Amino acid sequence: MSETFDLLVRGGTVVTANGIGPADVGVIGGRIAAIGSLSGAKAAEIFEARGLHVLPGAIDSQVHFREPGNEHKEDLETGSRAAVLGGITAVFEMPNTAPPTTTREAIADKLARARNRMHCDYAFYVGATPGNIAELAVLERLPGVCGVKAFLGSSTGTLLLNKPEDILAALKSGNRRVAVHSEDEDRLIARKHLAERGKPATHPVWRDVEAARASTERVLALAKQAGRRLHVLHITTGDEIPLLAAAKDFATAETTPQHLTLSAPECYERLGSYAQMNPPIRDESHRQALWAAVREGVIDVIGSDHAPHTREEKDKTYPDTPSGMPGVQTLVTLLLDHVSKGNMSLERFVDLTAHGPQRIFGLAGKGRIARGWDADFTIVDLNHSRTIENSWIASRCGWTPFDGMTTKGWAVATILRGQIVMRDFALTAPSRGQPLRFVETLQHS
Repeated sequence: MSETFDLLVRGGTVVTANGIGPADVGVIGGRIAAIGSLSGAKAAEIFEARGLHVLPGAIDSQVHFREPGNEHKEDLETGSRAAVLGGITAVFEMPNTAPPTTTREAIADKLARARNRMHCDYAFYVGATPGNIAELAVLERLPGVCGVKAFLGSSTGTLLLNKPEDILAALKSGNRRVAVHSEDEDRLIARKHLAERGKPATHPVWRDVEAARASTERVLALAKQAGRRLHVLHITTGDEIPLLAAAKDFATAETTPQHLTLSAPECYERLGSYAQMNPPIRDESHRQALWAAVREGVIDVIGSDHAPHTREEKDKTYPDTPSGMPGVQTLVTLLLDHVSKGNMSLERFVDLTAHGPQRIFGLAGKGRIARGWDADFTIVDLNHSRTIENSWIASRCGWTPFDGMTTKGWAVATILRGQIVMRDFALTAPSRGQPLRFVETLQHS
């Protein structure tokens, strides 16, 4: 074949809808132009991928990059830098900033801040509040918006939508999938006294299994009543799995690498408040239940819930400490390590980090290696072992709960729309991120 490509990814093992096998991938104009044996092809740039796996670009559909308002913890540049260093090509960023992303002006501000600064592609959630319910149907369709996010239990920030009538009204306003943080606010308030001072291990006692289960049961019923598609974020309990399995017609679910990797009480004994997040890391029985849900297909996507805080903030006395931990940079290697241990297949990894986000949110041209789609690749060495270290973390917070953990399977290159933006654990291009496009709102693109 004598075609000429802008980029030729040559000699790798490629994961496509056709299976896993050796192939070359040719890119023209930022899109995949050919897949197969392209040995005679010419290219302006050639990436030799022999011995490596070429995966669809990993998408992290839950990150908190803290801008505007808390740039001392993170901003759109540092957060997206961490993303591409870890093999992530696109992120969905959360609305609990200061001010929160709840208006047309706030969305426009975030898009303006992201332009020419973010290293990966991006979209922003609009936050649901009792005050903007009537506008959600319009706001969710703006360019660069991935959907609506509702906090049903209070977490970091000021967003809260906890009255059943408000939740139902929000679910009836618009038609794109609504993502929810599912904890029951009344139960959290009633149990706050169980968060013992100086004892982070009581975090899952306060924010207990029932707070998550009851909230998820309620919001699933309300979504069914409203006829609205729902996405329940960071599932942490085995008790929620049967509810989600029974609601597959309209509801999808996410869990995080943290909840699949860490368990109580060990993580709190070792990490203290650095293991504190909402909903909490729970005991081993729930971790195993989440793995069963991954294997059985109840979990549709894995997002990092990247939520950095400074050491100074985390070093306060619990419960005066903020909840959340960084994760966008470690998502790929943590999950590939689970692949190496046999906890899931490489195909399942790809489905949870690329095909799943594309399918759930209707991403246009992202999430699979197929002709005509954006040339976004996470290129990984499944045999490379390396120790995660705080010094590697690009997030402004400068730490990870996985410091000192050796994992097998690492992203060695990140390719965004045909441009190599990370290679051998270093950035190789200036920020190239663009707003993501969605099938439901393509008329705006």
